[in-house]
Amino acid sequence: MITLDDVTLTFPDGDRRVTAVDHVSLTAAPGVVTGITGPSGSGKSSLLAVAATLIRPDSGRVLISGADGAEVDAARLSRREAAELRRERIGIVFQQSNLLPSLTAAEQLLVMGHLGKGRHRVDRARVAGLLDAVGLSEHAGKRPAQLSGGQRQRVAIARALVHDPDVLLVDEPTSALDQERGGAVMDLIARLTHDRGTATLLVTHDLVHRAALDRSVTVVDGQLVQETAGAAVHAA
Repeated sequence: MITLDDVTLTFPDGDRRVTAVDHVSLTAAPGVVTGITGPSGSGKSSLLAVAATLIRPDSGRVLISGADGAEVDAARLSRREAAELRRERIGIVFQQSNLLPSLTAAEQLLVMGHLGKGRHRVDRARVAGLLDAVGLSEHAGKRPAQLSGGQRQRVAIARALVHDPDVLLVDEPTSALDQERGGAVMDLIARLTHDRGTATLLVTHDLVHRAALDRSVTVVDGQLVQETAGAAVHAA
């Protein structure tokens, strides 16, 4: 689970500071996809960057806890400690897949084994299981240039899950995809979240795919102004 507790983030702008995140409190529970929506420039990506420990907030807490009950305030960690936390307990999927051009789909995941301890040994059996989970078993030996945009994003999702993270953070996963491929990626994220019990925060501007969200919050001018249950909740 991840909880943002009264988080504020500002950036310098000349002789003043601009508030990107304004006293936001938000919790993403295990097994739930929480969408963050709002207009461009509203602070969505800044909020996700704080959750990912990529930016330290001016104030507030970023509490991350796992199934073992251990809780850490990521906002108080040093840069090295935050990097270790990301490697071991946080999976991140960016707008672009950011795959290494020279590596195959399987190798993209295997290399993660050298970057963090995690809960599992990252061997070929685990990689094969993750690629199967995202529907890419037959493409394990292909490099990014041989994959479609949707397939590359699936590899990025599998890579983010390689250490079985407590938290999955996803930034605009459908921005470079057409509606059909975008819908497939959103459905995949929802299924993996529910199956693996991951706490997922997902930034999106594309409300066409709202059905994949269990709940959503709207951010305007850095403030959380609305919360709604997603179509998955209404259908339950």
